[in-house]
Amino acid sequence: MAAALAAATEDRIVYDLAGIGRSLDTLRAELPGVQVRFALKACPLDEVLGVLARRGAGVDAASPGEVEQALRAGVPAGRVHYGNTVKSDRHIAEAYRLGVRTFATDSAEDVAALAVHAPGARVFCRVATGGAGAVWGLSNKFGCPPEDAVDVLARARDAGLVPAGLSVHVGSQQMTGEAWHAAVDDLGDVLRALDRRGIRVDHVNLGGGLPALGYRDRRGALLDPPLDKIFRVIREGTDELRRVHGGPLDFVVEPGRHLVADHGAIRAHVTRLAERRGAGGERQYWLYLSCGKFNGLYEMDALQYPLHFPGHTAGPRVPAVVAGPTCDSDDAYSHEEGLVRVPAALASGDPVWVLSCGAYATSYTTLGFNGFAPLPHAWADRPEGTGADG
Repeated sequence: MAAALAAATEDRIVYDLAGIGRSLDTLRAELPGVQVRFALKACPLDEVLGVLARRGAGVDAASPGEVEQALRAGVPAGRVHYGNTVKSDRHIAEAYRLGVRTFATDSAEDVAALAVHAPGARVFCRVATGGAGAVWGLSNKFGCPPEDAVDVLARARDAGLVPAGLSVHVGSQQMTGEAWHAAVDDLGDVLRALDRRGIRVDHVNLGGGLPALGYRDRRGALLDPPLDKIFRVIREGTDELRRVHGGPLDFVVEPGRHLVADHGAIRAHVTRLAERRGAGGERQYWLYLSCGKFNGLYEMDALQYPLHFPGHTAGPRVPAVVAGPTCDSDDAYSHEEGLVRVPAALASGDPVWVLSCGAYATSYTTLGFNGFAPLPHAWADRPEGTGADG
């Protein structure tokens, strides 16, 4: 990765495909027997999807467009589920036509639509979680309370659908093992209630939320998720849910950023290091980069990406607000939260490497806000001249 970044003379995002593959292998070793469905929204690049598909991973799709991309990459339709609980009649019918037979749901209205446009499909009900402990809680838009999940799946059965499973999502970049422990408790309660209604599901989807390791929080402190503990809680949770269920029960996870975030980095450049006066007359440094919220670093309002300045390994540093190049005040790390110490000698055009930004860097990029084009992508493990750029 470092060699590819150093060799780049123009801005681009570089992915380590071999590293992404190793992350999948490690995840499977930690969670043996658990099926992996890559959350495609995190990095919708064919080359990334191909690496994961060749290793047998499936896809968590949220639209017919994502289903089509997964199928083109060689993912069998049986390893693609429609994980979005928000879907129109047209999108249900299109996904069903493409061969998808497993759909998420969380409402009676969605169940009724599935019965019409995906007859006989398998459905799994998303159970809402609080999202505590995650950088992004995801606690409002999706899922129903545990007690409602039973009614939703009963409606599915009565409508001729197959009530196949349950799912949760404990929040993106979840930093605690306790979140999965609480989710397992809720899922166990729902399994018991389903059993009393004569409904036997065959799988539980533990969703996304597995964290990346290279982020810093908004104040610049390294985020250090207890990954070993998280994996232990999940393994213990699967054992507990099988015990509660009293029979065979498969498990699925939907990692996104956990697989790709730390294996993507941006080669950008310094636009300007400027010294300005604040409203109170205090001196402030601002480091403007060639990439920001709208072309690669969308999540900069919630975290800091580590920065590396090749060629500036020594010399004084100054505390700076880091900002992107656009004429938008949201295109910056919040200077009220934390500053980044940067080399005082930075000059316009100097390269900067933005690390651990492989998740959502491409999918959240605008089409060219303020005229700043999306970053091309390249591969750390593919030689020049062989289709390396995207």
